[in-house]
Amino acid sequence: MCVASLASTKIRRFFPACALLLGCLLCAGPSLAFTVLDVRLAGAISPAQADMLDAALALAGRQANPDPTRPAAQEQRFDLVLLRLDTPGGSIEVMRRMVASILNAPTPVAVYVSPGGARAASAGVFLVAAAAVAAMAPQTTIGAASPITASGDDLEKTADKKVRNDLQSLVRGLADKYGRNVNWYKQAIDQAASLNAAEAVTEKVVDYIAVDQADLLVQIGKRGLPTPTGKVRFDGSQARFVAYEPGPWYNLLSWLLDPQIAYVLLLIGVAGVFFELTTPGAILPGVVGGLSLIVALYALSILPTNAAGLLLLLLSGGLFLLELHVTSFGLLSLAAVASLFLGSLLLFRFDGSSGLPLGLILPTVAGVSALLLGAVWILSRSQRSKPQTGLEALIGQKALVRHFKGRMGKVFVHGEIWDARLVGDGPAVALAPGAEVVIDGVEEFTLLVSLATKSPTS
Repeated sequence: MCVASLASTKIRRFFPACALLLGCLLCAGPSLAFTVLDVRLAGAISPAQADMLDAALALAGRQANPDPTRPAAQEQRFDLVLLRLDTPGGSIEVMRRMVASILNAPTPVAVYVSPGGARAASAGVFLVAAAAVAAMAPQTTIGAASPITASGDDLEKTADKKVRNDLQSLVRGLADKYGRNVNWYKQAIDQAASLNAAEAVTEKVVDYIAVDQADLLVQIGKRGLPTPTGKVRFDGSQARFVAYEPGPWYNLLSWLLDPQIAYVLLLIGVAGVFFELTTPGAILPGVVGGLSLIVALYALSILPTNAAGLLLLLLSGGLFLLELHVTSFGLLSLAAVASLFLGSLLLFRFDGSSGLPLGLILPTVAGVSALLLGAVWILSRSQRSKPQTGLEALIGQKALVRHFKGRMGKVFVHGEIWDARLVGDGPAVALAPGAEVVIDGVEEFTLLVSLATKSPTS
C-alpha cells in the first residue's frame, strides 16, 4: 500500500514538470527562426574583399557553434551566409583564397548576384560556382572568365595555356560538386561566354532567379538548403536577415582601392615629388607626395591597371621637370599636359571597362596642370632673375672707398666693410676715400671692383 502511494505521488509530480518543460520549448520556438547573415560584396576582387569574407564566415562559424560559457541570450545562431555579389573580377590568387573560404565554411554560403544590373564576371564566376546556393537577380549577368594580365592584355601562349587549364580544373570540380552545367563554366574560361539571369537558370548555371533576398529565401526553403547532412527545408517567409557590418580596416582598404581615389592619390604623389625635386628642403610636399605615391602604387598593383596609362602619367611628371632645364618655349609643358590627359583616360580602360569618368579627369588634369605649370613658371623666372641674396647679389652694386693703396683696399657696401681689389691690367689708380666703385665679381670673399666714374684722386 505504501509503495503504490509513493508511485502515485511521483506520477503526480512528473506531469506538472513535463507540462512546464513543454511550455518552455514552445516559448523558445520563435528564437529558432532561420537566420541569415547578409554580406554585401561589391567592386573588384581584392585582399580587402577576401578579409571581409573571412571575417563574416568566422562570425557565422562562431555563432553556429556557440560558446558554452556565455549565456544563451547573448548568442545568435546563423543558418546561412548570403553573399550579395557585384564584381567585374580581380586577382586569381585572391579569388582562390575566397573560394577555399567558401568551400570550408562551417555555415552554408549562398551567392546572390544582385541588384539588377550587377554582374559576376571573371573571378566572380568562380565564387558563384563555389557556393552551395547560386542565384541571380533579374537583369544581371555572369561570365567572361578568360584570364588576362593585370594591364588587360592577353597572356602569352604558354602562360595562357597553363592558367586556363588550371582554372578549368578548378571550375569543373566546383560546378560538378553542386550538379551545375560544367560545360558552360568551361566556355566562360575558353570563350569568355556570358549569360543573363534567365539564361543562366535555364542552362543550369545557377540554381535560382529571385527578385530580392526574401524571394530567394522562400525558394530555398521550399526546395531545401544543401548541407553536408542532407537538404534542410524551412519556412523562408519567416527568415530573419542580419546585415554584416565590416570593420574600419575594411572600410579604409575599400576606400584606398577605389579606382578614383587611387588615381587622385597618384597625381598628388607625382605633384608632391615634383615640388620636392624642384625646391629641395621644402619637406612637406616631399613627405605628402611620397606617401601618396606609395599608397597609390599599392592600390594600382591590386586594381586592374593599364600599364600604358600609368607610364603616361609618370612621363608627364618627367616632362614638367624637364621644362625647367630645357628651353622648349612651352612645347614640353604641352606634351606633359597631353600625356597627363591620355594617361588618365587609359589608366583603368580595358576589357570593356569605360575607365575613369571625364567628370573626374577634366578638373583633375586642369588643376594639376595649372599647379605644375605655375611652379615651372615661378622657378624658371627665379633662375633667370638676378640673385637677391648671397655674394652674387653684390655684383653690379656700387661701393664707397674707405682707403686704397695700389690695387688693394677697403670698400663699404650695405653696411659692411669688404676687402677689395681693383680689376684690370692698367696702372694702379690712387682712389680717395668716398670714391665710388662698381663691384664686378667676388673671389674668395674679396670684391673685384672697377671705377664707376671719374673718381677723385689724392
